[in-house]
Amino acid sequence: MTLDQIKESLIDAQKSLEIIRAVFDINKLRAEEKELQAQQADPDFYSNMEQVQKVGKRLSSIERKISDLNYIEDTFATVSEFASECNENDTEMLNELANELLALKPKMQEMRLTALLRGKYDRLGTIMTIQSGAGGTEAQDWAEMLLRMYTRYAEKQGYTCTTLDYTIGDGAGIKSATIKIDGENAYGFLKSEKGVHRLVRISPFDSNARRHTSFASVEVMPQIENDNEIEIKDSDLKIDTFHSGGNGGQGVNTTDSAVRIRHIPTGIVVQCQNERSQTQNKESALKVLRAKLAQLAEEQHQENLKQVQGSLKKIEWGSQIRSYVFCPYTMVKDHRTDYETANVNAVMDGDIQDFILEYLKKSG
Repeated sequence: MTLDQIKESLIDAQKSLEIIRAVFDINKLRAEEKELQAQQADPDFYSNMEQVQKVGKRLSSIERKISDLNYIEDTFATVSEFASECNENDTEMLNELANELLALKPKMQEMRLTALLRGKYDRLGTIMTIQSGAGGTEAQDWAEMLLRMYTRYAEKQGYTCTTLDYTIGDGAGIKSATIKIDGENAYGFLKSEKGVHRLVRISPFDSNARRHTSFASVEVMPQIENDNEIEIKDSDLKIDTFHSGGNGGQGVNTTDSAVRIRHIPTGIVVQCQNERSQTQNKESALKVLRAKLAQLAEEQHQENLKQVQGSLKKIEWGSQIRSYVFCPYTMVKDHRTDYETANVNAVMDGDIQDFILEYLKKSG
């Protein structure tokens, strides 16, 4: 990078830093850190394990934010200082400053993304359901490709994935899958992925090598553990059990361990078959149901806001949010934000953070 390019990068970094500072008050974070540490020092604190876990997670989150803020501030200040004293002929210093800026960029992007999360459930983990659309084997293969994309994204973010339900396709791919992603802000980031995803490519299942268009839908819900606003009555549930599916042989469960739950008032149906016992599958299915009911309540709230705000344009869950083109050219384009990239392989390997950032910027 030239000196002028470094200075331009510093201007962009300054803008992001101003946004981060406006959202994260480091003094408030330090005060909350001390308060939580004081709670942990209380001898009676560890008598309530639920509270222990809650405080521990919050404290870890705050400590991470403070560490990241200190790193960003210190690095930005150092690079700015040396850039002001550097000249075009000092190649070694320019390379060092460029490397510092390169290392700083993803951390600033992560903090800026977090700053854009203001929703009620944004801090929580998420539950995602991927459903293949019409198109048989081609669509089922596309659904499995999306499942891999989100699993790879979660791994890169340091999240953990658990499969709750998985129905294999006829010949290849999957008909549907439901996964639970645990990690701070997982729902806040991945809520941008809800909608229909479109694939255009030369089908590997077509002997005539023709171009096919396939669709798969993605549903994203927050993980709700305990929320008094989400009430589930036993009388509102119809619970059925059935044999878990599998690949045949020893993979087939011979007991009715799989669980399907229908919420009578809303008609929502959820199922789970990947746990070993009926009790575990029921607990997982109820978590999915609670998440769906929370998402439904949030959508109704947004619809009420839309009516109150009149014609104010908002990003809505459209029938097709993003296109992935493999042929005759390569491009991934988000139709809500118009953000696009030609690096389709990186996207399919989980590199979707830029799409998420553009969505959050526009919807915020």
